[in-house]
Amino acid sequence: MLPREFFDRDTLTVARELVGKYLVRRYEGVTLAVRLTETEAYIGRMDKACHAWNYRRTPRTQTLFAPPGTAYVYLIYGLHCCLNLVTEGEGEPAAVLLRGAVPRYNSAIIAENRFGRKEEALTPYQRNNLLNGPGKLCAGLRVGRALNGLGWGSGELFVCASLAEAGLPDWPGDEAPLTVRAGKRIGIDYAEEAADFPWRFYVETERK
Repeated sequence: MLPREFFDRDTLTVARELVGKYLVRRYEGVTLAVRLTETEAYIGRMDKACHAWNYRRTPRTQTLFAPPGTAYVYLIYGLHCCLNLVTEGEGEPAAVLLRGAVPRYNSAIIAENRFGRKEEALTPYQRNNLLNGPGKLCAGLRVGRALNGLGWGSGELFVCASLAEAGLPDWPGDEAPLTVRAGKRIGIDYAEEAADFPWRFYVETERK
């Protein structure tokens, strides 16, 4: 498991370095793991796209002021959950949105969670769009609003640098370095100048 200090740093640094790390989800005796391929940074003190821009505190944004490593889970369109991990010091509203990933452990269960059908029955389109969006990621890992405010160190949801750290088998090829690119964030046209911040970090092609 990554130490709390990993998240207690500049949000852009954390967002970039989370790409390639492993998100582990445990519930009801099930363990799922994915490799993160896309993240976005949000920084309240300067970012009009952040829910807590200009230090705005509401019942919804309160979690963004929590200690680093805390899970911030919110609902969009009344349907889909998005998972963020709080960054920087407590009281400084900032977080990294986990936008995309690829399965690395128990992919059959991830497919069932996402589409309600067996992995071998997925269409090519479904396979290519399994976890490539924040709502899809939460659906695949069964991350819901009940996890909002979950603190760092929980065995239910955590990030690690390798699968071995979670007691899981390594994935062949993952040892190869990834090229992380930066670009504009998605779906925030309303955020004025912040819409142009290059705060999305991603890999174009995930190594299988």
